Amino acid sequence: MSVLRVDSSIQGPHSASSALADLVMSELTAARPDVPVVSRHLAADPLPADAWPTAIGAAFTAAEDRTPEQQAAVALAGEVADELRRAELAVLALPLYNWGVSQHVKAWIDLALAGGEQGEPLLAGTPTVLVTTRGGAYGPGTPKEGWDHNLDYLRRIVADVWQADLTVVEREFTLVGVNPALDAFLEPAALMKKEAEDAALSAGRALAAR
Repeated sequence: MSVLRVDSSIQGPHSASSALADLVMSELTAARPDVPVVSRHLAADPLPADAWPTAIGAAFTAAEDRTPEQQAAVALAGEVADELRRAELAVLALPLYNWGVSQHVKAWIDLALAGGEQGEPLLAGTPTVLVTTRGGAYGPGTPKEGWDHNLDYLRRIVADVWQADLTVVEREFTLVGVNPALDAFLEPAALMKKEAEDAALSAGRALAAR
């Protein structure tokens, strides 16, 4: 049994998504203290932005003619894909930035796709918890309804392309208490935080039972 944990927040110790992922992991490791964890932090240790196009270029180049840069990019793409293939459980903390996935997450996804076979389900049947957070609110009737281009995209990749057995834990209004313009929403934001924390703990217990 092994766990792949991927974080992508730029907020360091103040990350709301990492805090929820920590709760998932706390329940999992409490039940399975010896479970090995493979960790990748896409913001703290970002993948090279040029690795994906370089790997794609290498795919159209004979192996013996590849440059050192192409060889390195192909190896990195294979490493990223292998981490997903080998995971028996996965916890992915991927918050929304600027209404979509961050550049770090997109680079990771693109490299994983380049490192696998065409359409390969890299997480086929793997119990996976996707944690995502949003600074504002994007639900029905809100001014930004429909502006969240993060979650649906991640569902397409993680569940539909990679075919993970997916559970989503999400939290909105993480900027309440940080941005004074949102102070009117302190009460609903506190409720959303509590609900997300409860969902994260439940998801962790479910992973431990797999």
